[in-house]
Amino acid sequence: MTKQEMLDLYKTMFKIRRFEEQAVDSFADADIPGFVHLSIGQEATEAGVCALLGPKDYVTSTHRGHGHIIAKGGDLKKMMAELFARSDGYCRGKGGSMHISNIELGILGANGMVGAGLGLALGGAWAQKLDHSDKVTVCCFGDGASNEGLFHESLNMAALWDLPVIYVCENNGYAISTSTKRSMKLPDVAVRAAAYDIPYKVVDGNDAVAVYEAAKEAIEHARSGKGPYFIETKTFKYRGHFEGDAADYRSQEEVDYWMSDEMDPIPRMRRAMLAEGITQDEIDTIDNEVNDLIKEAVEFASNSPLLDISQTLVDVYSDIVEEGRPWPNE
Repeated sequence: MTKQEMLDLYKTMFKIRRFEEQAVDSFADADIPGFVHLSIGQEATEAGVCALLGPKDYVTSTHRGHGHIIAKGGDLKKMMAELFARSDGYCRGKGGSMHISNIELGILGANGMVGAGLGLALGGAWAQKLDHSDKVTVCCFGDGASNEGLFHESLNMAALWDLPVIYVCENNGYAISTSTKRSMKLPDVAVRAAAYDIPYKVVDGNDAVAVYEAAKEAIEHARSGKGPYFIETKTFKYRGHFEGDAADYRSQEEVDYWMSDEMDPIPRMRRAMLAEGITQDEIDTIDNEVNDLIKEAVEFASNSPLLDISQTLVDVYSDIVEEGRPWPNE
C-alpha cells in the first residue's frame, strides 16, 4: 500500500470508531430512538473492503451497518441526523440506524432482516452484468446469516451466472448470543463457498492491510468477469448485540483478548503506519480532524428538524398509497 492509501484507510477506520462511540453516548442521552447495533471492533473489515470501491459499485449492509456506509463514502452529518430521526437524514429520519441507504453512493441499504442483503446483492450484481459494466457488488453479512437458506440460494445463483459479487462474511463469533461453536460444525464459514465453486479466503479481520489486500484480489476477480468471490474476516464486536445488551454470554477472557492493543484494529493500524514511516504527528492530525467531524455531525443532527407529520407517507411506497386508495378498514 502507498502512504496515502494507508492514511486514507486509517482515517476511514477512525471515522467509524468515533461515529460508533458517539452513537453510544447519544443513545444513552436518549437522542437516538429505537435499537442501535454497533460495529466497534470491526472497523478494519469495513474500511478495508470498501476502500477500492467506486460510487457506482454497490454495497449491501446489515443491521450493524454504520461502518459499511461510512466506508462507502457516507456523509457523517446525514448519517447522524438519520440516527437522530431527523428530516435531514439520508432517509429523512424514517430509516433510522438499521435502514440507511443512498443509491447515489451505491448503498443499497442497511437491513434489519438477517441475511436479506444477500438477495439484494444478487439482484444488484445481476443488473450490473446485464449492463455489461465492470462494476461490482459487495455483500456484507455476519456469521449468523450464513445459516439462512437465502445464503445458499444466493451463492448458488451467483456462481451459476458468474455474477460480479464479493461476499464478505464478518465473522464476529456470535449471532445475537449464539456462539458459532454452537451453530456450526466447521470453524470457517468460507469453506461453504467451495460447494458452489466460488474461490474464497479467510483473513484476520482486525488487520486492515490484510483485509485490503484480500479485497483487492476479490474485486479484481469480479471486475474481470470471473464471477463471485468469498472473503471471511475473523473479527469481534466490542459492544453487545445491540446497545444495552449486557453480553454476559461472552467470557471476560475472550473480551479482554479481542479488546487488547494487540488485537484492536485501531492501534494495530497505527503501528503498521509507524512501521512504514508515517509519523505520529500525521496520525494525530487525522484523529483531530475526525473528532471535529463528529462534533459537527452531532451539531447538525441536533439542529435538524423533526419530520413534519404531513411528510409521513412521502417516499413510502405501496399499492395503496400510490393508487390513492384508502388504508384497510379506513
